[in-house]
Amino acid sequence: MLLQQYLAELKKIRLLDPEEEKLLWQAYKEAGDLDSRQRIIEHYQPLVFKVAMRWRADEPAILDLIQEGTVGLIEAAENYDHSRGVAFSLYAFHRIHGRMLNYIGREGKLNWVYIDGPVAEGSGALTLGEVLVDDGITVAAQAEHNFLLAQVKTAMERLPAKEQLVLSGMYLEECEPKQLAESLDMSISHIYRLQKQGIRRVRGMLSRLMQDIKNS
Repeated sequence: MLLQQYLAELKKIRLLDPEEEKLLWQAYKEAGDLDSRQRIIEHYQPLVFKVAMRWRADEPAILDLIQEGTVGLIEAAENYDHSRGVAFSLYAFHRIHGRMLNYIGREGKLNWVYIDGPVAEGSGALTLGEVLVDDGITVAAQAEHNFLLAQVKTAMERLPAKEQLVLSGMYLEECEPKQLAESLDMSISHIYRLQKQGIRRVRGMLSRLMQDIKNS
């Protein structure tokens, strides 16, 4: 019942057009207008729901994820720099997703399946783990599967901000490169370049990790 009530409230949210959102960010960040802050958080509440529904869980667990994700959304709004030109939806995704993963790890209630889900539809679709891990590394022999995925997440968090946003957008939010380029105000070629750099960095971090495990 609580989830149904939450969904009913989501339906009442009036989405903002880009210019209106821009003015709200200016009012909040430059004048400290807390009403503008609240409107922004309400506007992006559907993003919290979208991320939470990536997990298969019962209603109480989904509600807990939504609660954690909302905290992440608030943190994102408080720390976001609207003058940098990065889409808030991509920036907020990291905080929301991170909060939910922390809850899952802390409570041990759900299997972490999100980051290992298919990147695209179809039987031949690759997972994010398969994309990021070099075939030359025999991961299964050196670490448990979930441990590896946790290290992938940690490695991604260490990337430069723009590479984080590109990998998150392409592999977690499943954005089309053109859509991502428009959101980040970049060329598609720059998006692909950041994607390639990010994957190379993550592979390097995972390679060093595996070497350390092997030598320990």
